Amino acid sequence: MKLTLWTYEGPPHVGAMRVATAMKGLHYVLHAPQGDTYADLLFTMIERRNHRPPVTYTTFQARDLGADTANLFKTACQAAYDRFQPEAMIVGASCTAELIQDDPGGMAEMMGLPVPVIALELPSYQRKENFGADETFFQITRALAKPAEKTAHVSCNLIGPTALGFRHRDDITELTGMLADMGIAVNVCAPYGASPSDITRLGAAHFNVLMYPETGESACRWMERELGLPFTKTVPIGVGATRDFIREVSTLANVPQAMDEERLRLPWYSASVDSTYLTGKRVFIFGDGTHAAAAARIARNEMGFEVVGLGCYNREMARPIRSLAKEYGLTALITDDYLEVEAAIEAAAPEMILGTQMERMIGKRLGIPCAVISAPVHVQDFPARYSPQMGIEGANVIFDTWVHPLVMGLEEHLLHMFRDDFEFHDAAGASHHGGQHTAKAPAESPAPTDTPAKTSDVVVWLADAERELKKIPFFVRGKARRNTEIFASQKGLNEIGIDTLYEAKAHYAR
Repeated sequence: MKLTLWTYEGPPHVGAMRVATAMKGLHYVLHAPQGDTYADLLFTMIERRNHRPPVTYTTFQARDLGADTANLFKTACQAAYDRFQPEAMIVGASCTAELIQDDPGGMAEMMGLPVPVIALELPSYQRKENFGADETFFQITRALAKPAEKTAHVSCNLIGPTALGFRHRDDITELTGMLADMGIAVNVCAPYGASPSDITRLGAAHFNVLMYPETGESACRWMERELGLPFTKTVPIGVGATRDFIREVSTLANVPQAMDEERLRLPWYSASVDSTYLTGKRVFIFGDGTHAAAAARIARNEMGFEVVGLGCYNREMARPIRSLAKEYGLTALITDDYLEVEAAIEAAAPEMILGTQMERMIGKRLGIPCAVISAPVHVQDFPARYSPQMGIEGANVIFDTWVHPLVMGLEEHLLHMFRDDFEFHDAAGASHHGGQHTAKAPAESPAPTDTPAKTSDVVVWLADAERELKKIPFFVRGKARRNTEIFASQKGLNEIGIDTLYEAKAHYAR
């Protein structure tokens, strides 16, 4: 464990919060000191939820450590039950409270509350948020799910969506509609929207649809073993994966395949002349394992991109991502250190990043467009509109999300090329002001001089070369700068002028 400015995942009790907040009739009592009480901030501000998360804290302080913190937990637990009257409760400790070893699970069990109380043992200093969500839902399922008579019509459970998940709400809607087209009903969706009594009905389904392995695979494996429920292995993100998913579900449910492909926009665009602008674009992909793997397939097979980097931050998915990266001729980047990710992106010099909120910030610093494909995300990635990632409409949303940064990048490059034009220079003002705005003459560009414009560790850029460099599209400018500096160093040059810039361009073009 180390101190860091940004983090891809919180501690495992945040994963437990995601499960508790996603469910109804479940309450989470968290043994935690003052300062670990940030659930409201996470779920109401970032996800823009209209109700508070069902979490009660003991909020002990430093002065309480010499007294009876165990009694504080019992009091908080009883008060939570009396106030909220939940169908079931989960109890656990935050990473800080874990150090004082009060055993919340044992204490809650001894209290004799009239509802199921599920103790969580989440190793805060070895595992992280996705593990916490997966383990919490597994423990809830193991405690409450029972064998049940199968539904009269073919049905399935949707497993894995949680609160604070990337587009989970909309993915549920999309998959529910797709399954309905095949005559398959959704028995229970869990944890998102499920109550403890719903969990007891999981066994009535004919199979499970595992939407997100990070947060639902342990429960699916247990249900396959104990309840005889097979589960899907394909995550339907992208056109190809959605087709594979439909085939897999058809086999599991023994029903005809059905997929409304008329709603798809990507296949038409891929066959059009406009798509040639996108072919061969170099992309760097990083996120959670499920979304990173799906993005790699879409990028290479459906959009004609070249994948130049692939990785994930959740180590539970390291093995499949390493295997996939090997197929792409790459070495997977498995890390939760954003500085390592930034260094890898800078070295690869891609034309677009597909990543998380972290990579969006990295892209801004490096001048590389970024489309967000995975949590962690910020408030702008919880849109009010319908915007799934899965299924047919999910493929359309992904297509829009990925293409727009590249197209807008071209527009930005054109604006930059004509930045000295009388309509586009900085002093011209906004174009929508029309005739009411009087344009000022653009400031004259300074004459080329031999004054150093920028210094690297090896060479000096002269002002004329620096101005010429700025004419190169922003999304490859960094690579052009580095290549020119390497070329100059190899030639033993201390300065870079226009001639050196063009000699380097010709050298690397060969």
